[in-house]
Amino acid sequence: MIEFREVSFSYGQNEQTCGIKNINLTIEDGQCVLLCGESGCGKTTLTRLVNGLIPHFYEGDLSGEVWMDDKNISKMPLYDTAAIVGSVFQSPKSQFFNVDTDSEIAFGCENLGLPEQEIRHRVKRTVRELQLESLMGRSIFHLSGGEKQKIACGSVSALYPEVMVLDEPSSNLDAAAIQDLRRTLTVWKKQGKTILIAEHRLFYLTDIADRILYLKNGKIIKEFTQHEFKKLSEEERHKMGLRSLSLENLSFSSAYVTDLEETMLLKDFCFSYRTGLDALHISNATIPKGEIIAVTGLNGAGKSTFARCMCGLEKRCGILEIKGRVLNWKKRLKYCYMVMQDTGHQLFTESVLDEILLSMETEDEEEACKILKKLDLLDLKSRHPLSLSGGQKQRVAIASALVSGREIIVFDEPTSGLGLHHMEEVAHSLRELRQEGKTLFVITHDPELILSCCTHVIHMKNGEITENYSLDRNGIKQMLSFFQNPIKEGSL
Repeated sequence: MIEFREVSFSYGQNEQTCGIKNINLTIEDGQCVLLCGESGCGKTTLTRLVNGLIPHFYEGDLSGEVWMDDKNISKMPLYDTAAIVGSVFQSPKSQFFNVDTDSEIAFGCENLGLPEQEIRHRVKRTVRELQLESLMGRSIFHLSGGEKQKIACGSVSALYPEVMVLDEPSSNLDAAAIQDLRRTLTVWKKQGKTILIAEHRLFYLTDIADRILYLKNGKIIKEFTQHEFKKLSEEERHKMGLRSLSLENLSFSSAYVTDLEETMLLKDFCFSYRTGLDALHISNATIPKGEIIAVTGLNGAGKSTFARCMCGLEKRCGILEIKGRVLNWKKRLKYCYMVMQDTGHQLFTESVLDEILLSMETEDEEEACKILKKLDLLDLKSRHPLSLSGGQKQRVAIASALVSGREIIVFDEPTSGLGLHHMEEVAHSLRELRQEGKTLFVITHDPELILSCCTHVIHMKNGEITENYSLDRNGIKQMLSFFQNPIKEGSL
């Protein structure tokens, strides 16, 4: 049993990162508890208190106590907590210690000093239970995002912990990998594990979570049973800032019409990595100009490589032709802007405001503040970008793209880690850019975002564009079919 007794925690920077306030909570053994709410509501802080990262890794002002049975978690050393609490983070690579999958799964057991025979037994059992056979003997660096998440789950599962803590584990996963994650959670639940999961995407947890805790401003505002949560209307959940519970029930106000009169032509968009991996082979393709184009496909389909080639970040990759103007990779560097999936790679300054000003051709603080306000970042303008949450960093990078003035902007998973309201803010900003005549490519696994703003879809598989269609009513059905049946695509 996990018990929070009058627990408050503040990161000590400002009210935007106040953490949690006066939490009293009991979680019974074997329960699956879903923590939901908008970005910054305190979900991640709760998970860090259970796995001991607070106060041993994240410093701040802590009052109250977190108990697990007869153990005070906040006073236990992390190596003892790791034996009873397994953690799976939003970015699995942040918790890897080895370069191959077999060693990674065994690492935690070795770190606890278990006998070799016991380690081999645990690894074998974990591989069988989580169906990881096809991933054994592989390099960590050659795995897709979904495969890395599977190995992260395997590495903690082999420790046989009593509690599993997951912090937005689906944020970077494609539809097929989310189904695999759901199956892993089901296995753990049948084993009697206590599961605490902080998440924005709710649809895959509908029949798994026993209790749902809704947080706001660091407090638990409402609590639901699974049945009570399902009974809420879509309108009620949306008012709470929560995503949809079912992909089948996603709504859209109207179908968009793409203007196919203005187009861009891709020629010889082919690219192979030095390892020999043939990642992209698009001999030619016609794509509408001045539209918001969703780039869909499973992990490893070539979407991120396509983005890098489009922006000129890869030198050996074809040309882009717009109205007879030929753009090689050098010209595309100045013509395109890219918001990376890992936004920490493109945040350079000492404050959020400076980050936005850096992307402007001519610095305009008033305009920069308008953009920050639009993305709910104005109160954070003096904060260091790398001190922000994952969702806040994402919005800072998007704000930088909005003020860049580039004609083509590529977004790689722009709603990773974002709740409903912030996703809608991003969608609104993208629609405004389209009205200004910009062409936007949105690489995404988020059908809600696509329905909110995209006008066209290019679907990729094995480095090729296999589908290229407008997001009219038939296109919407085609797009949703992929997200509802990803296993079928993966098995072709």
